[in-house]
Amino acid sequence: MHFNLKKILIAFILFFGALFSVNAAEIWVSTKGNDANVGTKTSPLATVQMAVRKARELRRLKDASIKDGIRIIVMDGTYHLNEPLFIRPEDSGTADSPTTIIADINAKPILTGGMEITNWKPSEVGINGLKKGIVWVADAPTKAGEFINYRQLWVNGKKAVRAKSTAGNEMDRILSWDAATETCWIPYKDKSIRFEPGMEMFIVQWWAIANLRIKNIEVVKDSARLSFEQPESRIQSEHPWPAPWISKNNGNSAFYLNNGLSMLNEAGEWYLDKKKGKIYYIPRAGENLATAKVIVPVLENLVQVQGTLDTPVHHFNFKGISFEYSNWLRPSQQGHVPLQAGMYLLDAYKLKIPGTPNQASLENQAWVGRPRAAVEVNYANNLWFESCRFEHLSSTGLDLNKGTHHNTVKGNLFKDIGGNGINLGVFSEEAFEAHLPYTVKDERVVCSDELIADNLITNVANEDWGCVGVAAGFVKNLTIEHNEISDVAYSGISMGWGWTHTENVMKNNVIIGNKIHHYAKHLHDVAGIYTLSSQPNSCIEENYIDKVYNSPYAHDPFLWLYLYTDEGSQGFTIKNNWIPIQKTLKNNNGPQGNLWQDNNQFVSTKIKDNAGIRAPYSHLKKEVVVDASWGLQEMPKAVAIELIGKDFDIEKIKSTVKGFRIVGEELYQWENHLVIYGLMNQPERTKRKLGLAFPNLEIKIYENPVYDFQNFERCKESKPASEWENIVLTANLVEDPKMQKEYVDYHKTQFEKWPEIAKGFCNADFQQLQVFKNGRQLMLVISIPKGENFDKLNPKTTKNNPRVDDWNALMKKYQTGIEGTKPGETWIFLKNIK
Repeated sequence: MHFNLKKILIAFILFFGALFSVNAAEIWVSTKGNDANVGTKTSPLATVQMAVRKARELRRLKDASIKDGIRIIVMDGTYHLNEPLFIRPEDSGTADSPTTIIADINAKPILTGGMEITNWKPSEVGINGLKKGIVWVADAPTKAGEFINYRQLWVNGKKAVRAKSTAGNEMDRILSWDAATETCWIPYKDKSIRFEPGMEMFIVQWWAIANLRIKNIEVVKDSARLSFEQPESRIQSEHPWPAPWISKNNGNSAFYLNNGLSMLNEAGEWYLDKKKGKIYYIPRAGENLATAKVIVPVLENLVQVQGTLDTPVHHFNFKGISFEYSNWLRPSQQGHVPLQAGMYLLDAYKLKIPGTPNQASLENQAWVGRPRAAVEVNYANNLWFESCRFEHLSSTGLDLNKGTHHNTVKGNLFKDIGGNGINLGVFSEEAFEAHLPYTVKDERVVCSDELIADNLITNVANEDWGCVGVAAGFVKNLTIEHNEISDVAYSGISMGWGWTHTENVMKNNVIIGNKIHHYAKHLHDVAGIYTLSSQPNSCIEENYIDKVYNSPYAHDPFLWLYLYTDEGSQGFTIKNNWIPIQKTLKNNNGPQGNLWQDNNQFVSTKIKDNAGIRAPYSHLKKEVVVDASWGLQEMPKAVAIELIGKDFDIEKIKSTVKGFRIVGEELYQWENHLVIYGLMNQPERTKRKLGLAFPNLEIKIYENPVYDFQNFERCKESKPASEWENIVLTANLVEDPKMQKEYVDYHKTQFEKWPEIAKGFCNADFQQLQVFKNGRQLMLVISIPKGENFDKLNPKTTKNNPRVDDWNALMKKYQTGIEGTKPGETWIFLKNIK
């Protein structure tokens, strides 16, 4: 790792030495320029495209001025693109003579694919029951005699909302989904909503969403049956993962309808009526449409860097350039049903007979396509994107797709992006089944040796909620370090593809020093850092992950995680990551496994302090988006649930409990008592679900401990162990209520009046000791370092510490055995059930 950083530092110095060389050729561009000009500062060009052409000619002619590079200096202002800026192999520089498109000093040049909508007027008639003048109207722009299509609209840089059927952030729940007829039943109480061509359904399904074009709405009383256009209708009903869900416990899949004039009724909503050639918008408070800047996106792609396998683009750089307002139209043309991370399904179905050559138990197959990006890079090496801004983009921000190597993305802002902030590597090519291990004959095809560092990625995946901050597919030697990621609809960083432990092209990938917070805004089955498939010699280290949004419509409200190694993940070292609790998941990982070590809140505070963006890019932090109005997940707390009865079906209980998302769940038993212990949310909900599954058992909850010793709080000179094991005991208090109160009061004041007791626990290296009470029954949980022996540690509590003996003697008069204990027995040890 130190070797890689050294190489990066050398490259950084070489790059900037060439970038600012006084001998570099200069080509100037200005919004006031003319492409017939010579391209000097006093006679600038008008477009970056012409500047790139001029640079290309200088290289073709081997002009002496380019010895130390070419600098295309772009002055302040907005540059409207009629077509993508195309960078070809002929535009390549060299290590000593790179070509750089760079902002002028103190300038913010913007390359935009958007168009401004002007001449807004208040409506002269009432619309949808609103008084006239509430809705504003403008003529829809045309090109080649047809209305321009788009799915987004921004007012003064703030994204508006496509007119939809629910208010604010609310969503409805489907009633059912019939895969055989490819239809969906929904509640339909608001009869003011009418079917209009172009209407869509936006639906949440597990870890993804879908945009479905509605073909027809058949209303039956207070319900309606929706049918959909092809091909998304077939794909949506045939593919098994992720799919709509029906759940009595958590509610059915959430949805809303959108893109209909009849749904335009709330401030901030807009609608494009292509039939009448009008755009409608209801201004938010403080917006004046007579003076506001209203932008719609036109171009799907702003920049294409496109080489070939044998002639890649190389040594071409962007510094200080803003890329704004990109379009993405595929959902309007073919629907959008993603598999994961925004990769949309081209075909997918469940196998009648499971099994493929790679995975004997695989029960489905899928083929995916890749969304467009504002800046797309293929077959290109040694590019730099530095101090650029990627904003107001409908789909992916920056995409390093195929055949890219040794590129650097450093100190950039990715903000207000509909899809993934950054994409890297192939996510299965269109003809390649998504669960197959990706192998190639020519390694040059594989995205490798990229550096993603010190970027701010914030407010992303705000159109396709299943997208992430940084999405890496089949990549190798990738380093993602010291980025800050916030306000994400789904996961922060996703690394890997294929759902397989079979050897593939992925290896040597590093995720280190990132700060990830305020994620999982809309979806669950989510993590700050998520991995798939075999990636030998890869590591996830020294990241700071905290603060998870509370999604009100998640299919599984407790399936949110900080670290998540999913199917086939193996070859990772995962250590020294700061997370508030060990809420992690290792799902069907590969047989070679991963090394987990010290991922908790006890790692050095320096990890928290050092994570995220470093100088000289620290100024980006002021752009961080956090939605303060959105609630955060409640942290799970330590709870014991006791089941009392006969003839336990242990395996059935284990299977049932697995779905409760209890952190560190363990089962303990003594005769007819079974205790489930771990960190959990809403224990009453868990008790209720257990009661439904096991109606013949008595169920008791032990929460909010009356005594809570924590090593990290009381033992200042010791470092908490990274892994614990628990000793669980139970006893009763005597029946006298007065003595029961005395017992509790003693424990409330023990730390102050009996400090020797906590000192004894420190001496014994107890990690925590909690006493729970339900009625007069006590549940005692003692946590010790994993691998230690309780009988060896416990005597250390009293060694040279007689006050502990005094305390134990005092407590004896308050304690007695539970029902079924022998005479003289008090505390009963429950046996851990593995």
